Amino acid sequence: MQTNKNIESIIGDPKKAINRLAYPTILSMLLMFANNLIDSMWVSGLGSEPLAALGFMSPLYLVIIGFGVGIGAGANSLISRLIGAKQYEESNNAAIHSIIIASIVSILILLIGIFFLKDLLILFGAGEVIDYAMDYGIIIFLTSYIILFPAVVSSLFRAEGEIKRATVPLVFNAILNMIMDPIFIYYFNWGIKGAAIATVLSTFVNLAMMLYWYLIKRDTFIKLSLKYYHRKLEIYKEILLVSLPASCEEVIYSIVAICFNYLIMITAGTLEVAVFTVVWRFVSIGFLPCIAIGVSTITVSGIAYGARNFENFKTTINYSTFISFLITLIICTIFFVFAYPISEYFNFINGNPQMITRTAEVLRIMVFYNLFIPFGATAAYVYQGVGAGFKSLALTILRELVLSVFFAYLLGIVFKMGIFGVYLGAIIGMILGCFIGFSFIKIYERKFKKVCENKS
Repeated sequence: MQTNKNIESIIGDPKKAINRLAYPTILSMLLMFANNLIDSMWVSGLGSEPLAALGFMSPLYLVIIGFGVGIGAGANSLISRLIGAKQYEESNNAAIHSIIIASIVSILILLIGIFFLKDLLILFGAGEVIDYAMDYGIIIFLTSYIILFPAVVSSLFRAEGEIKRATVPLVFNAILNMIMDPIFIYYFNWGIKGAAIATVLSTFVNLAMMLYWYLIKRDTFIKLSLKYYHRKLEIYKEILLVSLPASCEEVIYSIVAICFNYLIMITAGTLEVAVFTVVWRFVSIGFLPCIAIGVSTITVSGIAYGARNFENFKTTINYSTFISFLITLIICTIFFVFAYPISEYFNFINGNPQMITRTAEVLRIMVFYNLFIPFGATAAYVYQGVGAGFKSLALTILRELVLSVFFAYLLGIVFKMGIFGVYLGAIIGMILGCFIGFSFIKIYERKFKKVCENKS
C-alpha cells in the first residue's frame, strides 16, 4: 500500500499533526456537548424530576459511549503503531478486528439493558424518578449498537489522518439533535422519551455517513473489506490491551459521576442533583480540549513510538500538555466570569431563580476541578498510544476514583462540611492525581529515550 497525503501529514512534525487532528475534533466535540447541554435544557422544561432522571441515566449512557471510545482507542493505538512501522496491510486487518470486537460488545450491552437496567438505576439512587429514567434509558440501551459504533469508526478515520470525515458526521449529529429535541419533546409531547429518540436518530445519521465512505465509496486509506481479514489472536490482544482499560476509564468516569450524585443527594437533596447535572455538562465542556488533543496524542505518540523516534515522542507529550492546558484555562475563565448569565440562559425554560443562582455558584467552584486535568489526561492518552492501556487505567483510577471521590467523601461526610466539602474534596483529589500522573509519564519518556539510543 502507498501512503497518501493524510498519512504523510501525521508522520512528520508532531505539533502540526496534533494541530491538524485536534482542532477540528475540538470544534465537533464542542457542538456535541452543546447538543448535550441543549438536551438538558429542553428536558429541564419538564421539571426538576425529569432533569434529575437524565442525570442518573447520563453515566450509563456515557458507559456505552465509553466502550465505543475505548475500542476506538485500542484500534487507533495499534493502527498508528503499524503505520509508524510501515506495516500498512496489517492496519486493514487491525481495523476489521476492532469492528468485530465492537459488534460483540454492543450485543452484550443490549442484553444488560434488557434484563438489568431498572435494577442498575435503582442501585444508583434513581428510585424517586425511576419512571422517567426508564423512559429515557430503555430506548438508549435497545439501540446501543447505534450509540457505540460511531466512536469506533471515527477512530479509524483519525488513525489514518482523515480528520474531516471523522468530524463532519459529528457536526451533523449535533445539529440534527438540536433541531429534533424540541419537536419530539414538546410538539409530539413525548417528554423525556422524545429526547432519547432524538439522540438515537441523529446518531444513526452520523454512523450512516461514516459507513458510506468506508463501505460504498471506498476511497479511504484503511479498507474495511473481509479480503483483508486474517484472524490473529495477537491483534485482538493488542487492541484489547488498550481498549479494555480505555473502556474501563470511561466506566470509571461514570462511576465517579454516580458517586458524586449519591454524595450530593445525601448532603443536599434532589434539587442539588439537578443543579449538578447541569454543572457537570459544563465541566465536560471544560474537559473537551483534553479529550480532543488526547485522541490526537494517541495517534501521534503511537506513530512516534512505532518509528522509535524519541524527539517526536517528547515533543508530543510537551506540546499536547501545553496546548490543552492553555485552552482549558481560557474555557474555565469564561465559565467563572460569566457563570450567572450562562446559568440564567440555560435555565430560561423553567425560570427557577433558586436553581439559576445555585447553578452559577456551583459552576464557579467546579471550574477548578477542570483546570489541571490536562496534565493527568496527557499521561493517560500517551500510555494508550504506546499500547500500555493498563497503566493509563491505573492513573485514571488513582486520579478519579481513589483521590477525587475519597476526598469528596472525607470532607463532605467524615468532616461534616456538607455539599461544599464534597465539591472541595473532589477538586483537591483531582489536582493531586493529575500531577502524579504527569510525573509518571515523564519517567516513561526518559526510559523510552534509552530504548531509542540503544536501537541507534
